Amino acid sequence: MKKFTKFILSLVFIIFITSTASSQNTIEIAGQLRPRYEMRNGYSSLMPEGEQASSFISQRTRLNFNFSNDMFKVGFSLQNVSVWGEKSTLSSASNNGNMLNEAWGQMIFSKKLSLKVGRQQIVYDDHRIFGSVDWAQQSRRHDAAILMIKPHEDCQIDFGVAYNAMKESNFKEYYMLNNYKALQYLHWNRKFNDFGVSLLILNNGLPYRDFSDTTSSGKVKEKIAYSQTLGTRLSYGNENIKSNAAFYYQTGKITSDTSGDGIMESTKKISGLYLAADVNFALGELFTLGAGFEYLSGNSMKEPSDKDEAFKPLYGTNHKFNGFMDYFYVGNHMSSVGLIDVYLPIKFKKDKFTVQLIPHIFSSAAQVYGLDENGTMKDFDNILGTELDLALAYKFNESVTFSAGYSQMIATETMEIIKSQPRPENLNNWAWVMIDIKPTFFKSNKDN
Repeated sequence: MKKFTKFILSLVFIIFITSTASSQNTIEIAGQLRPRYEMRNGYSSLMPEGEQASSFISQRTRLNFNFSNDMFKVGFSLQNVSVWGEKSTLSSASNNGNMLNEAWGQMIFSKKLSLKVGRQQIVYDDHRIFGSVDWAQQSRRHDAAILMIKPHEDCQIDFGVAYNAMKESNFKEYYMLNNYKALQYLHWNRKFNDFGVSLLILNNGLPYRDFSDTTSSGKVKEKIAYSQTLGTRLSYGNENIKSNAAFYYQTGKITSDTSGDGIMESTKKISGLYLAADVNFALGELFTLGAGFEYLSGNSMKEPSDKDEAFKPLYGTNHKFNGFMDYFYVGNHMSSVGLIDVYLPIKFKKDKFTVQLIPHIFSSAAQVYGLDENGTMKDFDNILGTELDLALAYKFNESVTFSAGYSQMIATETMEIIKSQPRPENLNNWAWVMIDIKPTFFKSNKDN
């Protein structure tokens, strides 16, 4: 990592020198320092009896380099993610929090056609299927190639492909990561004045080992199960109202672990459905009032199907949805009973100060079935609980933002069943305070 850092710094120096000789180049060197304190007391799941809340400070540190001209663009981002105190003050080691966050190049063939390759964030629409996951200190990135077609200013078509492997090898290696082996997608976006339309077709391939199919030497063959996510998102917005609606359907196959050893060894059909709509009204210059809902289909606990009927938001920024306490779809709940989320956001904004209050009412989309306190199997009510999220932000200047938040989950007995965690009556809350510093060290503009 040290050698790579030296290489990047040398490259930036060369770019800086050459950029001064041409008015056609744009260079930007920027950074980010983002420490965040969290108190977790029932975050992402119900707080067990006898456990104590955790408190820690995590930090993201980034150094970003971007260069562009009329022929190409390049971007590099070095990143360190750590927890304060994870090593002693005299330690010479680290917990390997250093990484190459982004490294991409974009070849511009014309104003209407370009190709972007390398490690990069893939973000579309409202982050629901493809998102940056920026709340997580490490965020999300993909190793991919994207062909970008821009027929005119208000329309863009992206075709992306990715193919992953564990390492360079002369012989077949199993892909062991909890990640896609291959994917291909097509995203189309078109704006019509105040209206916007997006279409997405995603072919997502997950690896599995087919123990019924082996090579002549007896080695199990690795295969890929492909699922398809197809859908659209519509948007409308002006100064007084903003609204959105989305529909996605998932079909194809998904991998399954039938032996419980953590190895995906079979497939099953998938049939998932996603529906969402929201609207926000401006009440004068200071307040915004909204309402929305999301429906993500799920699997019934009472009458299991031979299909996986739970919709999976895949590579989206799931912290942005369904409550800030991350009880749903943030490393959990993917193949569970689904979710119905009804929420009523209220926002106040004056100058540099912003306050958001978002109450959620959560219900399962499929039937919850399990043991009651007397040991009898029964149907449970679909209401999972209510969450209240409060978030505050103050933009100190163009480079510094202070923010804080508090969330509380009021869970029902049904939540206890799906989380396999007793004591839903315990207090479940989460609080955080964050400073986001984004300095721009150097920036030159074209035609200066």
